[in-house]
Amino acid sequence: MKLLRIKAIAKKEIIQIWRDPLSMAMAFLMPVMLLVIFGYAITFDINNVRTIVYDRDQSSLSRELVAEFRESGYFSIVAYADKYSDIDAYLASGKAMTALIIPDRFSRDIQAGRDVQIGVLIDGSDSNTATIAGGYITALSQMYSQRLKGVRITPSIESRTRVWYNPELKSRNFIIPGLIAVIMAVIAALLTSLTIAREWDRGTMEQLISTPVKPPELILGKLLPYFFIGFIDTVLSILMGTMLFGVPLKGSIVLLLALSGIFLFGSLSFGILISIIGRTQAVASEMALLSTLLPAFLLSGFMFAISNMPKPLQIITYLMPARYFVSILKGVFLKGSSLSILITEALLLSLYGIAVFAAANRKFKKRIL
Repeated sequence: MKLLRIKAIAKKEIIQIWRDPLSMAMAFLMPVMLLVIFGYAITFDINNVRTIVYDRDQSSLSRELVAEFRESGYFSIVAYADKYSDIDAYLASGKAMTALIIPDRFSRDIQAGRDVQIGVLIDGSDSNTATIAGGYITALSQMYSQRLKGVRITPSIESRTRVWYNPELKSRNFIIPGLIAVIMAVIAALLTSLTIAREWDRGTMEQLISTPVKPPELILGKLLPYFFIGFIDTVLSILMGTMLFGVPLKGSIVLLLALSGIFLFGSLSFGILISIIGRTQAVASEMALLSTLLPAFLLSGFMFAISNMPKPLQIITYLMPARYFVSILKGVFLKGSSLSILITEALLLSLYGIAVFAAANRKFKKRIL
């Protein structure tokens, strides 16, 4: 293997990238756009749940309860119902997510010391929001009840909870690191999926075949420019995550970049393997998108906990490099994990990169089929 040949192929690829505005846009603008769009769109925090109130009591105590909900920050009162049928109309149209129904004897029962039940209707079409909103309603009702009684119930066993790594429980803090892994997996595979296929589409592969360049030299030469582009995209994503979204970076930036380089090598090699198999740019780009986007989103642990998946799917996730990169990003960003903790993920990513590069080298043949 000669470095001069690799350098020549890399130079040729850089010229092609520079002359292709679409490749430049895909390389630098797409990661930024995807991170901004998904970073702001995906959130598990529940705020301003649209609520309609049916206050049949119309007393100072009932209005105080409604104010408790409104001032909590979790609920937004969008309307006050005059009759029960108004509630169904608001829930059915999506104008409200929850409905609070206060009975007509609310204040009298409270003043008499009797137990009071308030009605709560929740739109269950969004089960995640419905579950969290139900928990908020229960907590607010208990706090309001205790304040009215003027007593604090002291349990015999009291638990004191401390949340480590993400004390504010902001969903953005664990979504953004996982999102970086997903975006880089897709972008890296898409970028290199067009390299070999482009040569076949433009009819220049015959010229490359006639040169003394060997398959490993050709693959490395094609891979190197995109490795540096992917590395720049990774740095931009990390900067956006910390500066734009405010995600804390508690670990070593050097370790994060080093492990990101290992992940990039495997993802770029996978894209080249797809480019060799696909033969045309259209087929290769579709294959790259389908084989990276959905698996990275669904099987990496980014959106859904792997432990909650069926056993067959849990086994499949071990073949997903994004799974290990998500663990690395969350560990370095939120936990400040060191290499000794992430050594397993680093080794598996290294093995994946070597295996995919070897497969691409074996699959590429210097002959016209």
